[in-house]
Amino acid sequence: MYRRLSILLVLFLILGTTLTFAQDKKFEVYGLIGYTFSEGVDVNPQEDDELGIDRLSPKSAFSYGLGAEYLFTENFAVGFNFAQERSKLRARVEGFEGLDVTDMSVNNFHGILAYTFGEEDEAFRPFIFGGLGATNYSPSPVEGRSIDGGTRFSTTWGGGVKYFTTDHLGFKGGVRWTPTYIKSDPAGVWCSPYWPWNCWLMSNANYSHQFELSVGIVARF
Repeated sequence: MYRRLSILLVLFLILGTTLTFAQDKKFEVYGLIGYTFSEGVDVNPQEDDELGIDRLSPKSAFSYGLGAEYLFTENFAVGFNFAQERSKLRARVEGFEGLDVTDMSVNNFHGILAYTFGEEDEAFRPFIFGGLGATNYSPSPVEGRSIDGGTRFSTTWGGGVKYFTTDHLGFKGGVRWTPTYIKSDPAGVWCSPYWPWNCWLMSNANYSHQFELSVGIVARF
């Protein structure tokens, strides 16, 4: 894993140096490494579950990401971001946290809209972004038995700073929050005070949250 990540970062460095002669800076590509703090959701224990598991969570862990953006103005860009957290599936058993069940990859895929402050020739440029996409949970088998993962809708929001050491190569650091919809629990019935015969079933949405801190290399051309 670390060897592959090192190779990717070296490729980004090579890409940045070979783009020195490009004139129109319409694209940015970047590679990031960091750490993701994760939380899970409460679950209803199954009748055949002797352990009494009542909460499942991804374990906070090392993460990395890749992305590309197209700048359609000096400040606005659209792009795509992929991020993976090398996590473990954790369970809360009878009130005790910290049971690591198996390895699990948490993969994020998002289309994003980004805004970078300042002018193109400035070295130091803060940025913000938001996006829509999906989060995929891929746990490894346990003793030969597969565990259901799944893909859920998620959004992603964040910001940070870019510092360009040349016209085409720089560094990037930031924070990102990714809430992922997991399920909805019943929350009773609500009836209109004006039309008592009109009632609706209510529900509470449950989200798994990821908070990522990352740094990396950015190249533009």
